[in-house]
Amino acid sequence: MGVLGGMGPAATADFFAKLVRATPAATDQEHLATLVWSDPSIPDRTDALLGTGPSPVPRLVEGVHLLDRAGATLIAIPCSTAHAFLPELRRATARPVVSMVEATVQRLRAAHPQVTTVGLLATTGTVTTGLYQRSFRWSGIDCLVPAPPQQERVMQAVRQVKAGNMQTASRTLGPPVAALTGSGAQILVAACTELPLVLGSRAAGCDVFDPTKALAEDVVVLARRQQQNNLDKESTWTSASA
Repeated sequence: MGVLGGMGPAATADFFAKLVRATPAATDQEHLATLVWSDPSIPDRTDALLGTGPSPVPRLVEGVHLLDRAGATLIAIPCSTAHAFLPELRRATARPVVSMVEATVQRLRAAHPQVTTVGLLATTGTVTTGLYQRSFRWSGIDCLVPAPPQQERVMQAVRQVKAGNMQTASRTLGPPVAALTGSGAQILVAACTELPLVLGSRAAGCDVFDPTKALAEDVVVLARRQQQNNLDKESTWTSASA
């Protein structure tokens, strides 16, 4: 499988660690063969979506093509905001590109069927596109987003994580977390891959759902399905040859 990362590097490393933990393996040989392409030169996704920076699509497509040429049969992108460009990336390859948004909504719905309202912590680019809000709404879940002043604090926290200032980021997130839980959010969705690095599993007495982990779990299921299909094809070919 291939990982199109670098958005940012720490989030990519976190995804790979969660991919390893999600894999039911007892030996090295039972883990997934994985190629990680971490390209921090990809232009900022939020700036592009807000019209204040260049499009990341050319660099993202280059990354997809690199993974294609290297033999990846499945591609994951551990960056929520980059999913705003998912249609373009899927057109650039015949390989399946796994959706972090779909993985999050489906796994949260399955794990917490009683939840009717979530609070979204994401970049301004992700919030503006409505990626998660639409998907949650289609699943019958209301999705609360921070008011503009609190959303700016979320962006500050994301930048602080990228700079390695974890404690400062955690403090910065306090007010937007409190505002969402105070408005009725039953679960917080850490929908920027930097945020699980500082939020943990609970914040302000509220469970935090980790889309990075959801993506890793979906990737493992799909990759193992591909492996099994290949084994079945090999078995069929061997039987036919005999």
